[in-house]
Amino acid sequence: MDTNISGARVLWESDFTLPLFGHISITETMVNAWIVMLIIWGACIFFTHNLQKVPKGKQAFIEKVIEMLDNLVEQNMGKGCQHYAPYIMTLMLSSILGTLVSMIGLRSVTADLNTTLGWALMTFALIIYTNLRYKGLGGYLKGLLEPIPVMLPLNILSEIATPVSMAFRHFGNIAGGMVISTLMLGALGALSGAIHLPIPLLQIGIPGVLSLYFDLFSAGIQAFIFSMLTMVYVGSARQA
Repeated sequence: MDTNISGARVLWESDFTLPLFGHISITETMVNAWIVMLIIWGACIFFTHNLQKVPKGKQAFIEKVIEMLDNLVEQNMGKGCQHYAPYIMTLMLSSILGTLVSMIGLRSVTADLNTTLGWALMTFALIIYTNLRYKGLGGYLKGLLEPIPVMLPLNILSEIATPVSMAFRHFGNIAGGMVISTLMLGALGALSGAIHLPIPLLQIGIPGVLSLYFDLFSAGIQAFIFSMLTMVYVGSARQA
């Protein structure tokens, strides 16, 4: 479990700068995100290697998972929306694995607001695109005036709040869990020293239970919530 609660470390920083962005830096989050992508890429190769007409073993398993995902997408977004399934699956896997890397000593990718905000902005762009595709520019702008034109500022604020709330909800839960686990680990270590234990015995057990909750349970819940919100928002945008 990573115990650095001050933010992702900068591993390399160049002298090259970009307008509005400043120096180009390689952070711990970027490196860990690439590790997660390599894991997903490897899993894709493993499950799609040597496919058979009659599925069995790993092929039968992954086909069942894909079927369940297609059904989930159809239930929440409507019929004919299975083409969104790869994006939803990518969000789920990136979120779950991006959090679970903390169990092998790496900093959670989702404990960085840049990560969750990036995902939220991609979803927001998909929502806007879907609105324009199914309602047209006029229909989308008309929706901002409903139920009465005076609601325009609040409706615009509501639109902007969508990616912000999605990003901060995911980031806050993962980062908060990391902070709680780290503080508990430090407190138990200090308590072990205060009662003069030869080893930090109190650090055994409780931090592990907290890690299981915040890394395993919370990782799955937050990935599911983020993906469900994506499906609900995009599905609502399809309704003309």
